[in-house]
Parts: sequence; structure tokens; C-alpha cells
Amino acid sequence: MIKIIDYKAGNAPSVMHAVTRLGYDAEFARSPKELSDAAHIILPGVGSAKATMDSLADMDLIDTLNETVMSRKVLFLGICVGMQILFEHSEEGDADCLGWLDGRVVKFDTQKVRVPQMGWNQVSFIKKTPCDTKNDFFYFVNSYYASPNSASDIWGVTDYNGRFVSAVCRDNIYGTQFHVEKSGEAGLALLSGFLSLKNGG
Repeated sequence: MIKIIDYKAGNAPSVMHAVTRLGYDAEFARSPKELSDAAHIILPGVGSAKATMDSLADMDLIDTLNETVMSRKVLFLGICVGMQILFEHSEEGDADCLGWLDGRVVKFDTQKVRVPQMGWNQVSFIKKTPCDTKNDFFYFVNSYYASPNSASDIWGVTDYNGRFVSAVCRDNIYGTQFHVEKSGEAGLALLSGFLSLKNGG
């Protein structure tokens, strides 16, 4: 079953709409028990890294997510802030995050660019994954971006007065800085590719 984590700082209804539009059945997950039968987990993100981590802690989901995603290798997609908290630490709210990927999340240089970056921007996918993708334009709203320690975790990059990481992937873990649910046909195609993956790959 596809599970969409529904927390107070998230964007779960919009993601649910995109998933059901693709013809898949999905359920919201608001407790550890509701993740027990997950084959795919989607963590939407709207707001700050600290608020997201606090919400997951309040819902008692962090240990369950660690076990489900890191040990059982259930497929996981983090969107926007849901991608950022995959890393060890975020400058946004000085927040310790999940730490599934090595690296940190940093703020754009506000002397060089306007924040948040808001609107359509091109993503160049530089890593081949089972979730087949092609370079296209996707919708962003972000003031921070991920800085992975390992280049092998970088799935896609985007230019905003300089290149930044806009998508990451390692094994069963996927993350997009852009909002797939707001990115029209390109976003739906990426989401469909993720949902078509089988557990563990």
C-alpha cells in the first residue's frame, strides 16, 4: 500500500490527489501502525525542517521510519522539506534531521539570489536510477538546498545563479527539492515512475 505521511506542516492532500490521478490507491499515515503495510512511503514537505522534524517526533514516527526505510528498505520519496530532512542537519531552524544521507542543508546566498526561489526551473538528471526520468521543468519553492557529502547521492541538479542539488537518490531512498505534485505532466511522470518501482528497487 502507498502511504502518504500526513502531518501538520505537510502538503499531504495535494500529493494524494496526484497519486490518485495516476490511478493508484493510497492512504494517509498518521501513526506508526499505519506504516506497517507500506510498500511506498511519501513524505511531503511544506514549511521548515525543524517544524517537520518536530511533527514527526510528536507523531512518534521517527523510529518507525528508521526501521521501515533503513532496515526493511521500503521505497521512500521525500518532497521539498521532505527531501531536506533526509540529511544530517539543516541550517533552517538549526535542526538535526533524519541523517539517512550524509550532508547538510544550507541557505541560498541572499546577496546573490532572491529567496525563496519560486516557480519553474529545469532539472538535469545526472544519475541513472530505476525511477526513469528525463530532463524537464519542475515547480520549486525553496530558500534552502541540500549539500550532500557524497556525489553518488546526487540524482538531479538545477541552476539558480549556480548549480545546486535538486534531487537525490540512494538505494530505496528518493528525494526531490521540487514539488512533483505541482509540476504538471513532468511531475506526474516522475511520481508514476517512483510508484511503479517494486520494494527494494
